[in-house]
Amino acid sequence: MRAFDTIRFTIFCLLLILVVLFFGCAGKQIVRQMETTAYCGCGKCCGWERGSWKYLKLNFWNRYVSTGKRKGHAYTGHTASGTKPHEPHPGLFSVDSVKHPWMIPVRIIFFPWLLMPRAGTIAADTKFYRFGTRMHIPKYGWGVVEDRGQAIKGENRIDLYLRTHRKALEWGRKTVKVRIEN
Repeated sequence: MRAFDTIRFTIFCLLLILVVLFFGCAGKQIVRQMETTAYCGCGKCCGWERGSWKYLKLNFWNRYVSTGKRKGHAYTGHTASGTKPHEPHPGLFSVDSVKHPWMIPVRIIFFPWLLMPRAGTIAADTKFYRFGTRMHIPKYGWGVVEDRGQAIKGENRIDLYLRTHRKALEWGRKTVKVRIEN
């Protein structure tokens, strides 16, 4: 009788694996036309300034929120979900590796922490997209909703994090088809 139970359990596990492989473990994907803008961690994009008038701006090494409900409080640079914002990185095995194969040994030797892909930070309206929702944006890559912006309202509007202000300005305002995974 014990052998029969083991065989049934093995068949059940194989069927479960086949179902997950066939149907996938991610939720349904939605493709939606969205208006995207970009932001960086600078004072212009995130609303902070150096120094506080409380200390006559002599503590210029500190950053303080300059607008909104938290005006005057210390600026941490963290997202609303508590993470540090970051730009997406495609990892070693990507289209970039196909275009520039001579960079693979350099990446493996000098930048081993960049071997794994990493999704970027997206700010969205959390009434429509909860923290952790994955999205794929053309020419940006995969991103995860980790932040909410002051001006990001509605389900067809997101803000993408880029490392520099110049890159954020170059991105500008684009309307693109975004693939959303729930």
